[in-house]
Amino acid sequence: MLVILGWLLALVIAACLALAAWPQALGLEQAPVVAQVVSMRVGVIGIALALAVVALCFVGWRRVRPFVLGVVSMLLVFALVSGGIHASRGLDDAQSLDRASDDLIVLTWNTLGDEPGAEEIARVVDETGADAVMLPETTLPLGVEVAELLGARGNPFWVHTTDYSPSYGALNTTLLISAALGEYTTDLSVGGTRTLPTVVARPDDGDGPVLVSAHPVAPVPQQMRNWRADLDFVAGLCDGSDSVVMAGDFNSTLDHWWSTRTDGGDLGTCRDAASAVGAGAVGSWPTWAPPWLGAQIDHVVATPDWEPVAARVLTGLDDVGTDHRPVLVQLRYRG
Repeated sequence: MLVILGWLLALVIAACLALAAWPQALGLEQAPVVAQVVSMRVGVIGIALALAVVALCFVGWRRVRPFVLGVVSMLLVFALVSGGIHASRGLDDAQSLDRASDDLIVLTWNTLGDEPGAEEIARVVDETGADAVMLPETTLPLGVEVAELLGARGNPFWVHTTDYSPSYGALNTTLLISAALGEYTTDLSVGGTRTLPTVVARPDDGDGPVLVSAHPVAPVPQQMRNWRADLDFVAGLCDGSDSVVMAGDFNSTLDHWWSTRTDGGDLGTCRDAASAVGAGAVGSWPTWAPPWLGAQIDHVVATPDWEPVAARVLTGLDDVGTDHRPVLVQLRYRG
């Protein structure tokens, strides 16, 4: 009887580990609990290795030794497989951007309700040479202040903000667009994400990509339905009908996008720029965790007419008040 129970328990453990490593196999990457587990691969790998060490403490007990060794083997295989998936997305956090004349530099930074302040945001925009700046949880007044600072330095920007409550920073999303890209108008007709706002801006003359500052809600238990709807919405913007460059706090990793993939893309037809150039496993959240441990939930994605050239998660700004790191990407238009 104990042998049968042991085999059953081993099968349950194996199934749970397989689900944690690759839930996409069963289409469960957006399911409650599974979505949270798969988002922090390195942390879960650490837990698995710790459990393996604890299990080895019982290996001297002859009656349970086969079961213990079996469980330890499964935990080690899980760690290797999940670690390999994670590493395959790239851990290069030191890429330099060597801009060509027509390249597009995109910066996204969730400011946690304006926390870094206008001076700091303007400094980062100036130093990175960003042309499009996606700022979830950033209010219109701060966006205008940043644009004024940049304009005074000879680098004018247009400001687009969508809010669900102007006074509450988390319910605001701002998009800054360099005047050199031409004039843009916010498109309210396409709808938006349900809980937190997303800005969709189209070029007035039709020359240039649709620019999107995105902010799907986090997959907390009470928001799972809205989270899935938000991911469907942003994926729908990458349906191949427009040239799109989208960035922001997606509150999701590449694993969560699996069911939205179309024509070789990661999110609809859009490709994740960081993973395309070998930086897709560098954590952008939270700032208290080292980049190798955190989750990359802040992304820049673009339709296939834009080729990712370089990407960096900016790790030197962890003490400016927000819990997200900026993500900087260089894109080259291929038509």
